[in-house]
Amino acid sequence: MDKKKSKLNFKNKITNFSEIKKRIFFLIFSLIIFRLGSFIPIPGVDTGSLSKILKDQHGSMIEMFNVFSGGSLNRASIFSLGIMPYISSSIIIQLLTFIYPSWKELQKEGESGRIKINQYTKFLTVFISFLQAIGISLSVPNLPGMKSLIFHIDFYFYIIAVVSLVTGTIFLIWIGDLITEYGLGNGISVIIFSGIISNLPSAIINTLEELRIKNLSLINFLIIIILIFSIIYLVVFIERSQRKIIINYSNRRHNGYFNSFKNSSYLPLKINMSGVIPAIFASSVVLFPITLISWFKENILDKNSWCNFIFLNLQPGQPIYIFIYTFLIIFFCFFYTNLAFNSRETSDNLKKSGAFIQGVRPGENTSNYIKKIMFKLTFINTIYIVFICLLPEFMRKMINVPFYFGGTSLLIVVVVIIDLISQLQTLLLSKQYKLSFKRANLNLKK
Repeated sequence: MDKKKSKLNFKNKITNFSEIKKRIFFLIFSLIIFRLGSFIPIPGVDTGSLSKILKDQHGSMIEMFNVFSGGSLNRASIFSLGIMPYISSSIIIQLLTFIYPSWKELQKEGESGRIKINQYTKFLTVFISFLQAIGISLSVPNLPGMKSLIFHIDFYFYIIAVVSLVTGTIFLIWIGDLITEYGLGNGISVIIFSGIISNLPSAIINTLEELRIKNLSLINFLIIIILIFSIIYLVVFIERSQRKIIINYSNRRHNGYFNSFKNSSYLPLKINMSGVIPAIFASSVVLFPITLISWFKENILDKNSWCNFIFLNLQPGQPIYIFIYTFLIIFFCFFYTNLAFNSRETSDNLKKSGAFIQGVRPGENTSNYIKKIMFKLTFINTIYIVFICLLPEFMRKMINVPFYFGGTSLLIVVVVIIDLISQLQTLLLSKQYKLSFKRANLNLKK
């Protein structure tokens, strides 16, 4: 009997870890597909000459866009649009759910409402990616020095380019959904993460080369390393930090006896309730006017053009860029936290479960109390995200960092790694619970 039990436990452990392995292998396989797709060029484009031209865009918004697409823009890949159209459509849909009550009700419908909102987001993504693909395919031949990159410009080239770019974006969203369902972490965030990480080897090599030829001093190199590790430590510390509100439970009688439940617990409120969403959304909104202006590049050639003014001042490191970027981060921090956490619903749930906060009356007073705490936490969160996102911009100006070192990129990388580890730990814990239940049933049968 003991041998049978040990064999059963061994089989359960194998099935337990095999499921986690399947998720990990599926995640790796999906990322390999994404990386392979980023090397498939749009038919009719000279990718070698394009990469040489884009190397001169160091420190510009184009370099930032190239990093988010995992270098796909540099290679004129079918994934050049990346998932930026999806992010733009997510912003629009979430704004609509905040403005229109009928859309807001969809969020309260649970899973069915979430599926509908997700469908609307994808439909809008196709529309936005279609517009951006048309704009890029029409504007690239008109850019200075870009006409020679296209082997033959005709109607068929525009059709093929638009279809390739739109299909690439749709495929990335599909892969992202599969990663979310069958892999680990949020698929869209993981794709952005892998795109950023893919540029890490070349960035290290370029930095070491700059250090070797003494374009970068040893002191500045050490400062960069120390700051990067300090920022990573700060991100991990804040992401793990919580404000715990002590919750008390009133004693309940059942058949004349008190229930033997704990009389108190706590309500955990994360400092960064919005995650990396504000940084991603802010970057996407800043990129949008640059994308529009690139459609009319001929106007930018005029030095007195307002397009030229916007194009030059919305580059990383410029004062106007920093001001708009900061404002957008603050706006999306408060906006998304308000969407993700409803103090009124939390207060009602506490009241229904017989829970209360010491010294605060249940209902409206509890809701206002939680709302005040969330406002303070969100205010701290905005300072934290603005600091993380803008510090690298100042570093690039003062230390002349020889690679794209964006706070948004670093924040996404660290947060996605934390989420992957947390989800992996949750899966392992849930499997352990299932195993213990199976063992308990086995003992009962015995």
